[in-house]
Amino acid sequence: MTTTARTLSEPEPLVPLAGLVRSVQTPDFAGITFHEVLAKSALNRVPKTSGMPFSWTVNPYRGCSHACVYCFARKTHSYLNLDTGLDFDSQVVVKTNVGDVLGREVSKASWAREHVAMGTNTDPYQRAEGRYRLMPDIIRALADSGTPFSILTKGTLLSRDIPLLKRAGTQVSVGMGISLAVLDPDLAHAVEPGTPTPRARVDLITRLRNAGLPCGVMAMPILPWLTDSDEALDALFGALAAAGATGVSAGALHLRPGAREWYLEWLAKTHPTLIGRYRRLYRGGTYASSEYRAWLSERVRVHRRRHGLSAGARFFREDAGAPGTARPDQRTVPEAVTEPTLF
Repeated sequence: MTTTARTLSEPEPLVPLAGLVRSVQTPDFAGITFHEVLAKSALNRVPKTSGMPFSWTVNPYRGCSHACVYCFARKTHSYLNLDTGLDFDSQVVVKTNVGDVLGREVSKASWAREHVAMGTNTDPYQRAEGRYRLMPDIIRALADSGTPFSILTKGTLLSRDIPLLKRAGTQVSVGMGISLAVLDPDLAHAVEPGTPTPRARVDLITRLRNAGLPCGVMAMPILPWLTDSDEALDALFGALAAAGATGVSAGALHLRPGAREWYLEWLAKTHPTLIGRYRRLYRGGTYASSEYRAWLSERVRVHRRRHGLSAGARFFREDAGAPGTARPDQRTVPEAVTEPTLF
């Protein structure tokens, strides 16, 4: 993996990249190059073997300025002949026509109106959305076609679309999920430098709940020796409960290829004493040891019970009650499934 910093003085052409129209930079997004493409399709089918509780996704962006050092999606940038480190953070592919293409796809007679998930790869409400405004057309296309959908995001830009999401919720099942696993603002800035603050995301949960929308939380990833202490978990789950989260899924950090190299490079610079522990814990693979995962699962259960939170990312509108409540029959993402790509 190449992680050498480069000066982005000129937009760099992406080869190969189907449908590329232009590569642009703007002073409002210093250090980021947007590669605008015309997509041929918007809907992506999820393999049945994935175990995911949805069959389709829509990803308006590729690459993400949130720059989370642990992001599992980093590997996808290698398919574009870009590195999974700096390029993933600064070279963002934008499907400028995604709303129109999606509208045509979901209007076909053959479309079965299966659940569509967004935010399963890169964040649909990253900063680029403020420039390109792709999500309103996507939301309208899905709602008007009778297609249920869910959104997972770290981006508080979502608040712009709350009125639109409320209207969509009168037409179809709408699920909202906020990704928040690091409550400490200094650590969050270190591992998620391009994201809104934890406080801003907690406030967004409350805004969504006050708007009558469900809002589950994906508290992933929990970072070994950084955010897995009783103190950290208690503070996180307490804040989520107070905000009115309708359910929480939590799980340990995964170190997939691409993300693994970038995260460990960051760890070596910022917490060098932990490198040996991580290498032993992950044993050269993607997942933490089964012993650690069992230990963390029990700690999560303890703190979730303490704060009256339900297991699983429960955020389907038809089952959501008042802020801070959760009905027993709510649909969930099973707690046993800890992949960070669910919602």
